[in-house]
This record gives sequence, structure tokens and C-alpha cells, in this order.
Amino acid sequence: MPTKPLNILLITSEDNGLELSVYGDPVIHTPNLDRLAAEGMGFREGYITQAVCSPSRASILTGLYPHENGQLGLATHRFSMHRSFPTLPGLLKRAGYRTGLVGKLHVLPEAAFPFDLWWNDPERISFQHRDVKTTAEVAGRFMRDGTAPFFLMVNYRDAHLPWLRQEFGLPARPFEPGEVRVPPAVGIDTPRLREQAANYYNCLSRLDTGIGMLLEELDRAGQRDHTLVIYLADHGPQFSRGKAAAYELAVKVPFMLRWPGAAPRGLVGGHLVSSVDILPTVLDAAGLAAPGPAEGRSLRPLAFGEPVAWRSHLFCEWNTSHPHPLPSLLYPQRTVRDARYKLIVTLLPDRNDPVEDYYTQQRLVKTGASQVEIDAADASVRAAYRAWRRPAAEELYDLVRDPYEFHDLSSSPDHAPVRQSLASVLADWQRRTGDPLADRGKLERLLDEDLQAQALQGAHRSNPDFQWHYANYLYPTTP
Repeated sequence: MPTKPLNILLITSEDNGLELSVYGDPVIHTPNLDRLAAEGMGFREGYITQAVCSPSRASILTGLYPHENGQLGLATHRFSMHRSFPTLPGLLKRAGYRTGLVGKLHVLPEAAFPFDLWWNDPERISFQHRDVKTTAEVAGRFMRDGTAPFFLMVNYRDAHLPWLRQEFGLPARPFEPGEVRVPPAVGIDTPRLREQAANYYNCLSRLDTGIGMLLEELDRAGQRDHTLVIYLADHGPQFSRGKAAAYELAVKVPFMLRWPGAAPRGLVGGHLVSSVDILPTVLDAAGLAAPGPAEGRSLRPLAFGEPVAWRSHLFCEWNTSHPHPLPSLLYPQRTVRDARYKLIVTLLPDRNDPVEDYYTQQRLVKTGASQVEIDAADASVRAAYRAWRRPAAEELYDLVRDPYEFHDLSSSPDHAPVRQSLASVLADWQRRTGDPLADRGKLERLLDEDLQAQALQGAHRSNPDFQWHYANYLYPTTP
């Protein structure tokens, strides 16, 4: 008899990096995520495609980079895929799966994502409320409701801002500022930032508890041995040089999977893994072929420890988040890394990076390093913040010797061959994936359209007639 396709439980969290005990963080104990990695595997080099929610989630659900599917910025600001690409819920639903979504979708058009269940109660799972117990119970009912295999995506709002100290009694004992540290990649650790970091860790503690409750529901449903579990964050935390940037704090995330029948492997390194790999992995587990051509690859061989020639380079990008409130965050960048080095290419090097101003000037958020704090930092940190404010056309980092990217090697003669090689690989990837912003003329048109949207002073969000027109000139062959 044919083997029954596996259920799929895809878990995401918001805005967190590797600040988990499984990844060696000294502050926090996250027993449930530690156990998930120990029972399956956790990747040391796991990445998303773009460090803001909608583009990242569009890549998870389509297996395409944001510049391919067109979800260049946030769905709340009306950015959208330029057509209805094949998506995980759509492909699996056609194959007979029950499809469920708990929490946010935040990708457009919503019609491309046919979920049988979509539970997103703002009193229980939102930026203001994080009821992880009820979230697990809703997920558990879906797991038990039916005999067909299921695809269930559960999206936790922790650790998105606001960083809530305690919600529904969790964590039972919140962290205090004197017990935590600011992520080292920020380069600055002041009492003010530690106050912020304490509640960031409180969010991570609550997240871990919630995922533990969710996995208990899977066990109660009797589906543990029939379910592929995947967990990752949608991007890094909202500290300086994190969310909305191109640095490692922004794009490198916890990434784990537990595949029934695979021997436990724990935390492993040496494989560059991307969120574009999730769609082909899930379809592989379901016994389905992935739509192609695409850059992603099934993680099955890595889960089972099979010898496989894996990718030698990994790519990320930044496009935009929103045109308003000011500043607009349209500032395209492209990155490539190999086993050791990482190259960041800025497509608009003749202007400041607006994302840096968003943090340093404390616009809307208080979690970034202020200019006063930056001025009091070490020389290498000050230089790194200057480079973030006004990046060179290229930045090069040695991620082995300089994992927090404080020393740009792009002007080093000794590293010129590395820089040139990575630049060539990146340019080939842009050609291969049809990156429209590699065309300066198209980029200029997007800049003009972004200025028009800025002039609306945020009214575009509530105007039902507003729509972006970039699909017409960035993707002129769209069917």
C-alpha cells in the first residue's frame, strides 16, 4: 500500500534571531525549542530572504525571492505579489490536504492562499495580546478534525514589537534588565537598551512555552509520528542592524525541522539553508513535485544525513517595507555569502540608508541605539554605524573572524579576489532569477512611484482604490 503523505506543521515566530539556548545564548533557557532541535535538527546557517514580514512570508509560502514574486514590502501598505503564484496551501489543498492558518497571513493577494481554517482572533493572537495556550488549543482541534492529512501554519506574534513583559501569566517569572544582554551584533549594551532587551527575552520565553503547548497538542492528536514539523523566525529582531537591514542580525534566524523516521541530528552547521527551501521540502514530504524552475531545494537529504551536493552560496535581499510614515524604507540591497565571506551590494549608494535613521532617531520604536549611545561606543562600532548610515556600493565581511560584521573588507587589496568572485556570483543570481531592480531604469521608476505614495501621507493604507503599479513595469510579461 502507498505510504500516507505526512502532515505538515509549519511554525513561525516574528522578529527574533538566535537568542535561544539551543543556539548557545547565555541568557535564556528555551527547553521546548531545544528539544525540537535535539529530536530533529537545527541549522546553524538558516536564513530568510528579506528582513520584514510580508516579503519573508511570501518566500516561505511560494519558494520564490521577493523580487521574483513581487511582494517587495508590507501587505499593510498594499504591496502584493504581482500574480497568484502556486502556494503551499493551494498546492496541498489540491492534493487532498486540509489547510489551516493560525495567526497572520500578511501576504497579498489573499485569494492565492486557500485555507480551510483561518483563526486570527485579535483578543488572543495579535500585537497587543499573546495567548499561546488558546492558540495551541485551536491548533489542536484542527489537527484532530478530520482524517485527511493536514497542513497547518501557526504564526506567533512574539517577538514583534511591542515587547510585552507578561501576557496571560507568561512568562511566570519575567526577566529583569540586569539579567540580560543586548545582542552582540548591536555593538552597544546600555542600561536603556537592556530594559528593552529584557522584554524581548520575555517574548522569547513565552514563545518557547507556546511552541511546547503546540507540540503537546500534536502528541495528543496522535500525529507526532506522522507529521513533519518545521520552525523558523520570519526575520531577526528589531534592534539596530536587525530587522529591515541586510546584516546577519536581520537575516539569520533559528531554523529547525523534525522529520518522522529521520535519526535525531541536533544542531548542525555547514549547510546554507534558506526559507525558499521550505516549499520544496513540504511538497517532498507530501509526495508532490515542486513547481519549477526555482532556487529552493528539499531539506530531506539533510534531515536523513544523506550525502548530497548542497549549495555553495546563499542570497538575501532588501527592497522596502513602507513608503510612509517617513522615512520611506525603499533602499534595495542584495547579499551573497559562501562558507566564510559575505558581500552586500547597495543599489543606491549615492544616498543614506533610511532604515538606519528609523532606528537612530527613535522613529516609532525605542529599541534602536540612539546617536548619543553610538557616539559613546568603541571606534569599530562607530565605524560600523557610519557604514550602515551611508553604505559603500559594496561591503565585504569575514563571517568566521567577524560574525557581527564590524570590519568591512571591501577596500582590502588582499580580499579583492574574494569580493570580485562573490560579486560575479551575485550578478549571475540576479540574472537567473530575473531581478528587475538590477535594471537602473526600472529602479528609478519604482523610486518615482514610491515618492507619489509618500505624498499620500499614509492615506494609501485605507484607500480601497489605491494600488501599486510596479507590476506593469517591473514584470511586463506577467500573465
